[in-house]
Amino acid sequence: MNRRDLLSGLAALLPSELLLANQPHRGKLVIVGGAEKRWKDRLILRSFLEHAGGISVRVCLLVAASSEPAEAAASYLRAFSDLGVKDCEALPVIDRAGAFAPEVAKSILEANAVFITGGDQARLMTSLWETPALAALHRAHHLHGCCIGGTSAGAAAMSRHMISDGEAVHRPRKGVVETDIGMGLLTSAIVDQHFSERRRLARLLSALARRPDLLGVGVDENTALVIDGEKGIEVVGTGVVTLVDPSYARTNIDGLEDEGLLELLGLQLHTLPSGHRYPVNGFAGAAWPPELLKAVQRLVQPGPVRL
Repeated sequence: MNRRDLLSGLAALLPSELLLANQPHRGKLVIVGGAEKRWKDRLILRSFLEHAGGISVRVCLLVAASSEPAEAAASYLRAFSDLGVKDCEALPVIDRAGAFAPEVAKSILEANAVFITGGDQARLMTSLWETPALAALHRAHHLHGCCIGGTSAGAAAMSRHMISDGEAVHRPRKGVVETDIGMGLLTSAIVDQHFSERRRLARLLSALARRPDLLGVGVDENTALVIDGEKGIEVVGTGVVTLVDPSYARTNIDGLEDEGLLELLGLQLHTLPSGHRYPVNGFAGAAWPPELLKAVQRLVQPGPVRL
């Protein structure tokens, strides 16, 4: 049975009674749309370090998504060093063997922050799926307060239901997006990156037509969605985060052949620009759209923990 066959059942997850609904030590997620500036203002990486606890934190890099992991590791090691981080290491995970190494899980559990680089999310999950490294990421995030960031492929893999392949189509169509299981750190949503730059709205809508129980999260380049379970969400960088809620939408997907044009009625869409915060309980005295408040509350809810 492959990972896609397991997507609905998720038999490896702990029982529902072990959900950490109010875990005080849960860390933050920093979901980056890719192409973040590493050599100029480094706004995204600075924000990641701020949410992790500052430049004195211990940072681990996970480069398994990259086709050139050594180059990716060197680039981010230099970027974090230039920002003043003294304790930063690239985890020796480029395949499944590395993800089973005891020292890798130990390093993750000792880290204050883990940053997952770009590349190919399918390659990343081939290395991580059902390994001690993935279990350590869950434990570090949910129990130890570790801040986990991911850019591009690392962002796409944050969600449990992950876009693994699919061209940026001009119109929403049935069967044009391939999905698989991601890391499961974000269980209520499906993430797409390079969003506005690569015109991926129709691709995201095509994926949501199959999974209307999930929120769609589209993150622009050099932009990050920060999820803080206690406070809410924040958008940092230079672009926009697009939220699509298909909870009440009607679709014709069941009656279509592959490549058929999708009808999607009743979607809720929100564009959240950089520099804005959205508290989990709304702003006092502000007339928030109830649909947006609901979406924020869904995003901050923790999911099951893989141990």
